[in-house]
Amino acid sequence: MNEAINLNDIRQAAERLKGIAHYTPLDYSETFSGMTGSSIYLKLENMQKTGSFKIRGAFNVIAGLEEKEKEKGVIAASAGNHAQGVAFAAARLGINSTIVMPKGAPIAKIIATSNYGAEVILAGNNYDEAYHRAISLQKETGATYIHGFDDYKIMAGQGTVSLELLEQLPGLDVVVVPVGGGGLIAGMAYAFKELKTGIRVIGVQAKGAPAVLESKKAGVLKTIASACTIADGIAIGEPGRNTFKIICRYVDDIVTVDDEEISRALLLLLERSKLVVEGAGAAGLAAVLQDKIACRGQRVAVILTGGNIDSNMMSVIIERGLIKDGRLLRISCLLPDSPGSLEKLLTEVSHHNCNVISITHDRTNPDIPLKKARVDLILETRNWDHILQIKKALEERGYITKEF
Repeated sequence: MNEAINLNDIRQAAERLKGIAHYTPLDYSETFSGMTGSSIYLKLENMQKTGSFKIRGAFNVIAGLEEKEKEKGVIAASAGNHAQGVAFAAARLGINSTIVMPKGAPIAKIIATSNYGAEVILAGNNYDEAYHRAISLQKETGATYIHGFDDYKIMAGQGTVSLELLEQLPGLDVVVVPVGGGGLIAGMAYAFKELKTGIRVIGVQAKGAPAVLESKKAGVLKTIASACTIADGIAIGEPGRNTFKIICRYVDDIVTVDDEEISRALLLLLERSKLVVEGAGAAGLAAVLQDKIACRGQRVAVILTGGNIDSNMMSVIIERGLIKDGRLLRISCLLPDSPGSLEKLLTEVSHHNCNVISITHDRTNPDIPLKKARVDLILETRNWDHILQIKKALEERGYITKEF
């Protein structure tokens, strides 16, 4: 099979990116190594310029355009990270850029893309709908379309991550890569396999957007009806034709993780490694933590592909994660609407050394019986055993509680 990509393309991309993209750190995680029984190294593309690996491919493509193409500007569709990469690269090279983003794209990514100098157009409810709008605009304007993944120059740019890893960690056994349309894993897998490194390349998709996995199983491109996941960066309905060919030949396996598993990985990265990572970026670590990849006792590089998470989404993930780990308890109960009732409840709670984060006291809601008040408490707890102790003690004192 003759791919329109070769090792020289990737090496040239690495030269082109010097002084543009960061040579990102590879961080050994003692915490995650202990949790998994492997030697876990985190490739910090969340610290990359524009917040993700996408700058590598975008700059490689745009810098190589002919002058006539540059004059007409560039256009792209993206849920956010490719958008920022294209906008940054175009601005750096003095080229006009237009980015079509889904209406539900994270606000932080929309603002960042605009701040890099691009004209942002919101269209469609997902990447695929935004893509069709961008193609329509490209035909009208004559601008050069910069595909987010299904372009060999994009893949060559993304493949530079492999060259860095080989320098940073000789003896690497496994690399774990989040997968959306497949540009990153295609470029990286091609580089590793053509260099005959013996490194296994494992892709990770969101369970709600498994287009590459389903296509690989079927041996032909498959489109999923709805890509639904918190990992918006890999919520792609259909892989690229070019990326798919390379994935089928060079990628060893693809697994999936659900949103709860991704959320847990995000929270652990924040707490244990002090790293801010978006949903797509944490998918690879989620798969390793859930033991979905056979890598115990091996040296594993996990690509944290991006850090452009919306603050509101991060807030929700943190709260959900704390609840799931038994570190946040939300309970409601009815009290007599009389002086001292609330104080008595809080005194009981305080005996169990849990911190009260918030209290809501409501006596006017028509659904609440007369002479009663509803109290909602959000408590900071240690673990599930601590929660059980609190609930049991309240029950013994006659309080009827329920979680909300």
